[in-house]
Amino acid sequence: MGQFRKLSVLVLLLAAAGCSGSRESFDACGQVEATDVVVSAESSGRIISLDVPEGAKLAEGQCVGAIDSVQTYLQKMELVRRRQNAVSRIVDIDRQLAPQKSKLDNLKLDRERYVNLLSKDAGTQKQVDDIESQIKVAQGEIDAQKQSYEKNNSGVESELAMYDVQIAQKEDMLRKCRIVSPISGTVLTRYVEEGETVTSGKPLFKIADMDNIYVRAYFTTSQLAGLALGDKVKVFPDDGTSDMKEYEGTVTWISDQAEFTPKNIQTRDERADLVYAVKIALKNDGTVRLGMYAYIKTR
Repeated sequence: MGQFRKLSVLVLLLAAAGCSGSRESFDACGQVEATDVVVSAESSGRIISLDVPEGAKLAEGQCVGAIDSVQTYLQKMELVRRRQNAVSRIVDIDRQLAPQKSKLDNLKLDRERYVNLLSKDAGTQKQVDDIESQIKVAQGEIDAQKQSYEKNNSGVESELAMYDVQIAQKEDMLRKCRIVSPISGTVLTRYVEEGETVTSGKPLFKIADMDNIYVRAYFTTSQLAGLALGDKVKVFPDDGTSDMKEYEGTVTWISDQAEFTPKNIQTRDERADLVYAVKIALKNDGTVRLGMYAYIKTR
């Protein structure tokens, strides 16, 4: 029994030494993360449909569900009908004034005829004056009627503009009843089910871009001196095997503030208290999972 204990202790020590040696060959350690978005309801109502099973891949702009929009649609249609009624009240000024303008044109022709007769001493000045008076009256009636029609049309156009705004508001509300994926990615978590009543702002599901992931690793001050944005590094996600797969990563962000080493992160220099967070982007071939540890080699 004592020999068995000694053998067990020896195996554990050898394993620990092996892990320690493996870590020392890397420059930094971190965890795999992804840019995720929590999609929330943009309107209140009952969820009619929601096709977002966890693990499903969605495309940017893809409609995946809908919130009850019947009342909003009916309100929009009522506004459309009111707008149509308002349009029918717009006066075609030229058509309405056509008879009066025709009468005025005839009076002007008569005036020319009387002026010609007067020049030949075949007419009288009174005839010319009378026709001039009739022309002024007819022109005054046309101007007054035109002003009235224009005032009517101006009021109707203002009413139409108001309806256009209200209809646009309803259309925006209808669009917000559609549940759309804002990015291309994989559904991580679903928070609600079909048939539930939600309010605006309630989370519906979380989606993340799993094709373009990154490792948030931590470097000491001395390591940071040889690191710059755009640098290529080697990333080794810890998949639990002894032969970890190598990926090429790119440094996309370096924190400008030091922080204490996270408890779940190991550094090459175990004495380091302060480290800098660094984001290293890499393409996912489908085998890297969120939360996996990953080791970084800068050379």
